[in-house]
Amino acid sequence: MNTSRPYGYLWTGQSACFDADGAEIPCPGSGQDAEFRLGRAWPAPRFKEEPAGCVLDRLSGLTWTLDANPGELPMTWAEALDLAAAMNRERAFGFADWRLPNRPELRSLICHQSRKPPLPQRHPFRGLMQTWYWTSTSAAINPDHAWYVNMAGGRMFFGRKDESFLVWCVRGDGNGAIPASGQEACFDAVGAPIPCSGTGPGTGQDGETKHGRAWPTPRFEDRPPGVLDRLTGLLWRQTADFTGGPVHWPEALAAVADMGRRNDDNNCWRLPNINELESLVDCSAHSPALAAGYPFGALHDVYWSSTTSFFEPDWAWALYLNKGAIGVGRKAGALFHVWAVSEPTLTVM
Repeated sequence: MNTSRPYGYLWTGQSACFDADGAEIPCPGSGQDAEFRLGRAWPAPRFKEEPAGCVLDRLSGLTWTLDANPGELPMTWAEALDLAAAMNRERAFGFADWRLPNRPELRSLICHQSRKPPLPQRHPFRGLMQTWYWTSTSAAINPDHAWYVNMAGGRMFFGRKDESFLVWCVRGDGNGAIPASGQEACFDAVGAPIPCSGTGPGTGQDGETKHGRAWPTPRFEDRPPGVLDRLTGLLWRQTADFTGGPVHWPEALAAVADMGRRNDDNNCWRLPNINELESLVDCSAHSPALAAGYPFGALHDVYWSSTTSFFEPDWAWALYLNKGAIGVGRKAGALFHVWAVSEPTLTVM
């Protein structure tokens, strides 16, 4: 793994490569996520179990409840926020700063080399259920929905706030490893905008707490033929449609690898891993879910990543850019578009 620079995003955890049929193959020359293993390296051990039912994630600096289901039963989004507030009133486990994790925080636990659950091997958590877990982040495209993460395969989508899912609480400010989501506003259960804080207790929503590394201003900087994301240090092709149309996954890898071999502009272009793609998402925006003033052209809805779905290795992860969701597609289908990335800088703002 390349650890020579202060990565502005996390390693996915993927350490094996797979062909379009899901069979494991050697990684060298594949162009896949596990060949490069880019992103902030995980410490060993990653988790440290602490007294009184808490676990420190040494990668993010966040502290989670050891019990991954402190609410015991599925609950609505409003009830999930209330549970965190109740834990603070009761000083659960000796602390009064528990909260529902935002979208980047909950997703930071996902390991793309694991399934059922998609967490790092030898994690210490107990009571984890293989279902959906709420975040504190509303879905910009449908504010009566909130983002959740699936703890069987690792997908990230959004559900209606009046539906019932599980809750896992977190505390701490982290160590800057996880960027903020970009969400600035708060919404009630039917999607109406509300004040994030007032004279009484706050909402506990992502738009109020804004936990995570702050975004630089401006976030994007033109560096033809690419655009530098100053939050992560990644250089993205300004034209976000390298193949001129949807392709199947092997073709996506081959097309970007061919460009990398030609090296026409002295940038080592490659297909991004799923954490790199997800890092582009601004949770305050939709259609596309990119920060205001983005300079990209030829945008499409769905983009292939170089990361295989370990849940079903004949599928690969993809970013649904209009919604900001993370899902999968069958590798053999000419389904998604290609957006190339490179790494021109050693500085993360």
